Amino acid sequence: MGTPRIAVAVVTMGNRPAEVDALLESVAKQDVAPARIVIVGNGCPLPEFARRLSLPGEVTTVELEENLGCPGGRNAAIARLREFGDVDVVVELDDDGLLVDADVLRRVRELYAEDERLGIVGFRIADESGETQQRHVPRVGKSDPMKGGYVTGFLGGGHGLRMAMLDEIGDWPAAFFFAHEETDLAWRAADAGWRILYAPELLLQHPKTSPARHAIYYRVNARNRVWLARRRLPLPLIPVHLGVWVLLTLLRNRSVAGLRAWFGGFAEGLREPAGERHAMRWRTVWRLTRLGRPPVI
Repeated sequence: MGTPRIAVAVVTMGNRPAEVDALLESVAKQDVAPARIVIVGNGCPLPEFARRLSLPGEVTTVELEENLGCPGGRNAAIARLREFGDVDVVVELDDDGLLVDADVLRRVRELYAEDERLGIVGFRIADESGETQQRHVPRVGKSDPMKGGYVTGFLGGGHGLRMAMLDEIGDWPAAFFFAHEETDLAWRAADAGWRILYAPELLLQHPKTSPARHAIYYRVNARNRVWLARRRLPLPLIPVHLGVWVLLTLLRNRSVAGLRAWFGGFAEGLREPAGERHAMRWRTVWRLTRLGRPPVI
């Protein structure tokens, strides 16, 4: 197997110009330059980047007429890379992230070169103080964020995707807009026999945030949870998975407004079309369970 060719993709809504510049400058400092950089303006115009920031490789900007959400914006970047046809792995980074170390892309390239069935590589997310929130560790319960290995999911903030895997299983679920799109992609990858690796040595520095900062969080979180179950789980597991999450939501959420929005989204997920259904096989369910993340939770 030859040396994988790496691209970097960044999606932005245009509201973080300083952070995007800092991220792209950290990409430019990598000791292995990406072959291509694609920057997507999600419903916004983009400034000129390449000459102003002295970026390496071929730099392409894509300006979308409307905000398509995280998965829709990433799909636009992937579509443009497919048109070029000269990239093997796309590294997708949040627009307010930062690559602190200069060897991240080189290490990504090495990981993919070592394992031809490696489909997804998840980065470790840490804030400016080096702390990784527990929700950013792709394992159930309290787990050491520095423990790497094969897992069942990954973080959207920083990760690598093999283009051949995407060609086989399909792209991001654009209709999700925000929330649970990573799980949908991960379950499809696992069901097709691709491996998902959590590599904590690949660090993306990211401000400490809460997903609930987004106004639509509770509604789309619940709606997409239902869509995810309807699309990917074997029929007997759907009520189990959703029942567990109804109970967890009632136990964790003390906000009446939040609960109202969540159950409104839950009803929307039951009512509205979920998209194509391709349930994972039972042997995939068993494999995910052995890796420590049974798909009922």
